[in-house]
Amino acid sequence: MNKNKVLVAAAAIVCLVIAAAVFMLRPEGHLVIRDAETGETYISYPLERGEEFSITFIHSVNKTPVTDVYDVDERGIIMLRKTIYYGFGAGVPSDLDPKMELTYEEGTGAMVVSKIDMELPSFYLFVGTVSDHTLSIGGEEISLRDVCGRNTKVHISYENSRIFP
Repeated sequence: MNKNKVLVAAAAIVCLVIAAAVFMLRPEGHLVIRDAETGETYISYPLERGEEFSITFIHSVNKTPVTDVYDVDERGIIMLRKTIYYGFGAGVPSDLDPKMELTYEEGTGAMVVSKIDMELPSFYLFVGTVSDHTLSIGGEEISLRDVCGRNTKVHISYENSRIFP
């Protein structure tokens, strides 16, 4: 009888250790969007390292879409990888860093600046008042204006959901 209790206790301990290891070592984190002033969390979306997300808005001068494409690198840092736009104007890239690449997509008319590779441990964004900012993540399109409100300053970061990065 004592031997059975010891075996059951040992099995329970092994199960707990395995569950704790899985929880602590899982690769998943979250893209988190908070109110920059109050810290209120608007969005916490599961995002694995290497997975892309993007933010699209309508450029205020040339009235065409601009999309910034990001991912999270193996260190857990948000990286701006490319920008897609459809017309030149104030605030749209015209002089590129030598490591960057500009391509033109004839079918869509998109100009794509790639190989930006800019580290953004976190960043701030003012949600549009005239046009929306749309977060595309995990196959979903999320209106930041609907979630956060117009002219809201938000803080965007990647947070590990595991104990050990």
